[in-house]
Amino acid sequence: MSGRTHARACPERTCVGCRERAAKRDLLRIVAIEGICAPDPRGTLPGRGAYLHPASVCLDLAVRRRAFPRAFKVPGPLDTAELRQVLETAAR
Repeated sequence: MSGRTHARACPERTCVGCRERAAKRDLLRIVAIEGICAPDPRGTLPGRGAYLHPASVCLDLAVRRRAFPRAFKVPGPLDTAELRQVLETAAR
């Protein structure tokens, strides 16, 4: 036996809001496009990505902690209005 298991590993990412690890499929990928935090549900947009639980609580924590500029390695704040609108629409 080679010691390998046949069970597939599930990729994990850390939510930038609550800092909890979760399966990649349970988190929403966010990218920075020209100073705006844009949601990337398909995970295909180019650039550095940050992951967030699709909940407004985690978004509020990330904004309060200034996690997005740090995750994207950009100076200054980023606009999260579009992201907030997408999360509120999905919660309904």
